[in-house]
Amino acid sequence: MRLGFSLPVFGKAAATPGGIARYAREAEQAGAAGFWVGDRLLSPVKPVVSYPGYDTMPEEFHTAQDPFTALAIAAAVTETAVLGSSTINATQYQAVNFARLLTSLDVASNGRLLPGLGIGWSPDEYEAVGVPMAERGKRLDDLLDLLEKWWTQDTVTHEGVGYRVAESHIGLKPVRKPPIHLAGFGERSLRRVAERADGWLPVWSVPEQYPADVITSTLAKLRADAERAGRDPQALSVALRVNTDPGTDAGAIAESVARIVELVEPDHTFVDLTYLTDGVEEHLDLTGRLLELTAKG
Repeated sequence: MRLGFSLPVFGKAAATPGGIARYAREAEQAGAAGFWVGDRLLSPVKPVVSYPGYDTMPEEFHTAQDPFTALAIAAAVTETAVLGSSTINATQYQAVNFARLLTSLDVASNGRLLPGLGIGWSPDEYEAVGVPMAERGKRLDDLLDLLEKWWTQDTVTHEGVGYRVAESHIGLKPVRKPPIHLAGFGERSLRRVAERADGWLPVWSVPEQYPADVITSTLAKLRADAERAGRDPQALSVALRVNTDPGTDAGAIAESVARIVELVEPDHTFVDLTYLTDGVEEHLDLTGRLLELTAKG
């Protein structure tokens, strides 16, 4: 099993000067297959919508790094690891700037970028960036249209949602067209995955919160829907995030990861360490322990 891990972008570890660079460099040397970021702009004191499972927001989100900066740092200090996101709230960003950011990251990493995109759930964050939350689905479809042009055409013109791109030379192209993975379990989100995405971003939890067949049955439906849309169903990739509760034992994580990977057979798997560590040293220690345990399994 090739296992990836979250970069220390949230919580106390995120505030460590030079911490992301040190973690990415040493974790890749230890055998980490990929490094992943999440995206949290705000941690409201009284959120309009609380974080799932909480009355407010987890303390870890009070401190948050910029996901693009974190990926750029990781790109600079690593050679082979996949650099992914699960998930960036893509519709909270201006589309043209977002396209340039992703392209620059792919070039900087020599083609290792795996952009995992979603539409977010926080009304507070949408209000903060001045984007109507009700438009997020429409804006994601528009962004996918723009990225297709940005990555495949030498000159680009585009009529977007609330913006217009005059015919322009776009000379910077990715090393290879980044495989866009989309998040979501809702009907419309899953239809978008089947019809437009290169992959899906399911989530598993340790301790387990639902049966594994929630993922496997959804994946089977996605691939059937992709085939009906005239696409190759087996080309639909899977990047599985494994969430972990505070205090979860490394052995339990490794055991659960091994079981879900055997059932789902994802193309990429990473463990989110956000709630398990308070610093970069702990992040590295747990990474090494999980790599040892999964290698034995």
